[in-house]
Amino acid sequence: MRSNPIIRQLVAHWGQMARRWGISRMVAEIHALLFFSARPMPADELVETLGVARSHVSNSLKELQNWGVIKVVRLEGDRRDHFESIKDTWQLFEVLLEERKRRELDPTLQLLREMSAQMPQEPDSSPVRQRVAEMLAFYEEVDRFYGEVRRLPLSARVALLRAGGKIGTWLR
Repeated sequence: MRSNPIIRQLVAHWGQMARRWGISRMVAEIHALLFFSARPMPADELVETLGVARSHVSNSLKELQNWGVIKVVRLEGDRRDHFESIKDTWQLFEVLLEERKRRELDPTLQLLREMSAQMPQEPDSSPVRQRVAEMLAFYEEVDRFYGEVRRLPLSARVALLRAGGKIGTWLR
């Protein structure tokens, strides 16, 4: 890995993007290394390749497993745990999207529903009530759309994404 400049560059880029993604640099770099690796890797090799402490690697591996993007595999004749990333790009994207929805959209939607229920029911033009109602309607629409798209077969989701700008033209 250290001698492959392309993988080094990809790992470094993932690490730089980590802050924008809301994850630690180490988690992103380990995921990149596993994703672009041709084979599963043991933790000690990740430590050596990245030149970081074993504890950082262990914590990052746990986080990646919690996200569902890597798994432990056993290699015949080797007693160590090896780790491998989901390799299918579509599957990886969907796992990450589902996890972000669960961690970010769902709690916000729940809070907005609770706040809306706590507000007086009589007509009120208060800006807070209005904004909560608008935000709740938006989040519910996003959640509904997400659910509808997720129910489509993968081939239909791929076609939908590939249609891209054609959909805008069709809707006009």
